Amino acid sequence: MPTKRALHRAVTETQCILLLPALIQNAMEYRLLGGSGLKVPVLSFGAATFGGGNEFFKAWGNTDVAEASRLIDLCLDSGVDLFDTADGYSDGRSEEILGKALEGRRDKVLISTKTYFRIGEGPNDAGTSRFRMRRAIEASLKRLGTDYIDIYHMHAFDALTPIEEVQDTLQSFVREGKVRYTAASNFSGWHLMKSLAVADRYGWPRYVGHQVYYSLIGRDYEWELMPLGQQEKVGALVWSPLGWGRLTGKLRRGQTLPDQSRLHKAAAGGPQMPDEYLYKVVDALDEVAAETGKTVPQIALNWLLQRPTVSSIILGARNEEQLKQNLGAVGWNLTAEQVSKLDAASAVQPAYPYWHQRNTPERNPLPI
Repeated sequence: MPTKRALHRAVTETQCILLLPALIQNAMEYRLLGGSGLKVPVLSFGAATFGGGNEFFKAWGNTDVAEASRLIDLCLDSGVDLFDTADGYSDGRSEEILGKALEGRRDKVLISTKTYFRIGEGPNDAGTSRFRMRRAIEASLKRLGTDYIDIYHMHAFDALTPIEEVQDTLQSFVREGKVRYTAASNFSGWHLMKSLAVADRYGWPRYVGHQVYYSLIGRDYEWELMPLGQQEKVGALVWSPLGWGRLTGKLRRGQTLPDQSRLHKAAAGGPQMPDEYLYKVVDALDEVAAETGKTVPQIALNWLLQRPTVSSIILGARNEEQLKQNLGAVGWNLTAEQVSKLDAASAVQPAYPYWHQRNTPERNPLPI
């Protein structure tokens, strides 16, 4: 027979597990998206793993409607109400699955989607021309099963379409009620600033968000886009915050991955880097993880949450276990000493002219 103390401990542990979603929701922080009045959770959920429509996306995941519904349940229980997708994810299959999984609860969530990448073989089946965008948004609305999109991103910069054409089309979507807020993704500094200037010139809605790659092993965002985001009030929505799967805790110095690991394909899709640099960062993450009792991914995500301009981090998860672990990145903060340790381990020499500007901090103060 179990002792009274053992029974009490078992009941207490069960209660903690049952209460975990509510505790995380209470801990969830919400931040304004750039200069807008829209509040978004600091952790959001990315649906790129939904569908697995081709070999590239199968390496990320092939979540179906049933599993997507369960992941969304966990997100909502934890205070995560922003869900991100794109028409280019599995050729629209991701939007379809997300739309079906959200049936009956559209009023409880924020939906973000994007357009730019090719869907189809026609000459106008890629980019952000007015012709393409008109067809793209109608198709996205149909797949998502909604009549409006909360945040509509240009998935990349289209150098062949005049910025005025893009911005004019976006403002018409806002005026028609099909889009609430507009945002960019993967723009360079001048792309973003030029787009903002055009919007200002004509009194059109500005981009309030910028979906960007940013991680402990990918800090290029800090060189120009972060100062621009601070100055122009453009909030960052961070994708691939774990460095294309390299910061999940599975890659360590002296250890090899199993031949069948999905990380081989996932990491191969991201920017390459010297092994020694990666292991230096992972070593620092391991040290901080040991100090805090948190996991390596939780440390990497919490570091990002303390960076300027970051409005939300987009989590990707193929299963409930991954999602639950990543949700544990909120409700606590790294110490200043721990942040400094991670900063030092991940620091790299900026490209020109940023290294030159950083040598004159008196007149070029850093944003961090």
